[in-house]
Amino acid sequence: MSFGQNLQFLRKMRNKMTQEELAEKMGVSRQTISKWELDIVYPEMSKVVELCTLFSCSMDQLIQEDMNMSEEAYSDIRMEEVEPFHYIKYTVVSTEPEEDAISHVRAWANKIGIENPQIIGWDFPVLSQEQINVFNMHGYTAALMLDANVEVTDINTEMKYQEKQKYIAITIKQPSLAPFHLIPNAYKILLTYMKNNGINGKYEKTIIDCFEKEYVVDDIDYMDVYIAIE
Repeated sequence: MSFGQNLQFLRKMRNKMTQEELAEKMGVSRQTISKWELDIVYPEMSKVVELCTLFSCSMDQLIQEDMNMSEEAYSDIRMEEVEPFHYIKYTVVSTEPEEDAISHVRAWANKIGIENPQIIGWDFPVLSQEQINVFNMHGYTAALMLDANVEVTDINTEMKYQEKQKYIAITIKQPSLAPFHLIPNAYKILLTYMKNNGINGKYEKTIIDCFEKEYVVDDIDYMDVYIAIE
């Protein structure tokens, strides 16, 4: 992605700021902003620094990185109220923790008799450097979302409950095409949007502060990425 594409992406991420609004903040004309975004001309270094300050990004990110990866891969950002739910979770530390954890939770769903389980997951970060660097191990937690009236009596795990919570979310289309780029970048997009728009994350022991949910629609894979907000 070019400088101009990154600038256009950041502008739209900031409450869909118009070219006119950005021009006013930068002390230039709208036509100048348009030329920057089309890569016809480039701003002076002092203006690049101002842009980095305005959009809370580094100069390397603005000039060199692909800040959106692929516009076609992501939906628009949205706010969602996730209704209260019960859940049981399983954490795995291994070389392929996502597959191991999700498989275990699917087995729980089969045992309970849930035909179309709603499974969410998130990284489990509490690992030693030796586990990560020497043994190439990672941690992942998968959770089975349950209705309030479902009883779990024959599975040896604690049922947890989450109250209604507001999240900021984005959808990835076909995340398996480039999972190590598309998924981390989805979190980066959400965090950039939050920072640019003064939205604070919510981090409490009683809530899941971020998670991912995969599903299939018309034979196409999708993943929703959520971050809890205040």
